[in-house]
Amino acid sequence: MSRATVELPSAARAFLTRCDTATFTTLRPDGTPHVTPVRFTFDAATGLARVTTRAGARKARNVAAGGPAARVALCQADGFRWITLEGRAAVTDDPARLAEAVRRYTARYRAAPPTPPDLAIVEIAVDRVLHLNL
Repeated sequence: MSRATVELPSAARAFLTRCDTATFTTLRPDGTPHVTPVRFTFDAATGLARVTTRAGARKARNVAAGGPAARVALCQADGFRWITLEGRAAVTDDPARLAEAVRRYTARYRAAPPTPPDLAIVEIAVDRVLHLNL
């Protein structure tokens, strides 16, 4: 998965550090959208967003079923201020990647994420950013 720096206004970067949840949209194998609330982290320097989840969760299965072309969207909103991060996604349970995801999640949300036995992360190579009033 290629990664690149994502340029964002400083207000958008600040918005992405808040302890907010976002909606995470994936596509089911039949093409219908699956939308769920999630917590996530975003690293603008690498253009990588991370969502911790269970490997067996519908969102993780949707991404895995989509293969290398799987596209997803994260949307964090507060009233009429919002930002959407879109990109290609992949699921991994690599221990080093999990540790980095947990570290970043804990720093953003000031608490560790749940740690189910099948902990996995969805990594999103962000290639499109939309925002309003940031």
